[in-house]
Amino acid sequence: MKDNTISLAHGSGGRKTRRLIRELFCEYLGNPILERLEDAAELPSDRGRICLTTDSHVVQPLFFPSGDIGKLSVCGTLNDLAVKGARPRFMTAGFILRAGMSLEVLERIVKSMACELNAADVQLIAGDTKVIEAGDTPECYITTTGYGVVEHERTFAHERIEEGDVILVSGNLGDHEISVLLAREDFGFEHLISSDVANVWPLVNTLIQADVDVKAMRDPTRGGLATTLNEFTDVTGLGMLIKETLIPFSKGVKAAAEMLGLDPYYLASEGRLIVIVNPCDKNKTLEILKAHPQGADASIIGEVRADPKGLWLETILGSERPLLILEGEQLPRIC
Repeated sequence: MKDNTISLAHGSGGRKTRRLIRELFCEYLGNPILERLEDAAELPSDRGRICLTTDSHVVQPLFFPSGDIGKLSVCGTLNDLAVKGARPRFMTAGFILRAGMSLEVLERIVKSMACELNAADVQLIAGDTKVIEAGDTPECYITTTGYGVVEHERTFAHERIEEGDVILVSGNLGDHEISVLLAREDFGFEHLISSDVANVWPLVNTLIQADVDVKAMRDPTRGGLATTLNEFTDVTGLGMLIKETLIPFSKGVKAAAEMLGLDPYYLASEGRLIVIVNPCDKNKTLEILKAHPQGADASIIGEVRADPKGLWLETILGSERPLLILEGEQLPRIC
């Protein structure tokens, strides 16, 4: 690694994040399971197929339209299990709290977590609490671990992706990141954009029960759609083409991104699915997604191809441009 210090860009999900993971963590801690770098790890077991995931949650502000750090920590963990096809069963949580934090605020966060866990029929079975000195950074950080069980014979993994497979998304993208960004800063205008944070297991389970030939799934969190699909092209050695006219963004997100100078293809979502399926099942998959409350705005957005490698966007004019993994945080346009 060329970097001598950690910067915020190392947590953005871009190239710096990938280098940090591959050239430092995997260098010393690597093993065949870790080096797959999936959202959740499927573990060897003589009691069936089980999956494990862990995640840390930092968001400012702690509360935002339609969500908060508590809901985010639960849904984010359950979703990492869900995209591996694992039914979430148990979770643990570690809280790092700043001295001076209001107990009323903490209670709201814990109640929000309880609501999501109860709705998902998932139990919190262990936890930890640490208190650190007062400061100006967020008052609460939450680290979670999730345990899930694969109750079917299918495998969702990048090895199954082939040329000709079809790419779908389950709904409008980018609502979460824009919602949090607008809640964090006062830009002087009103908006109705709410976070899309949600537990996607009910939607995933619907696809499993329908016997759709899903090759792989991911939730487009840090780095958004473009970064997630780039990760697929990187590990498969294939290319992907997505079409600008087919990718669903709400009018509010498109307008906010344009005004702030942000590329919407890199905006995070916390309650959406990217689904890659056998082309024979593309219409069936779309019908199933659209029939579910979580997938009303689902769309087929592109396909897998052999060449050229990497991720490409077919623009509204019919030309193609590459969508690369960003070095760090995307920067607003200044002109």
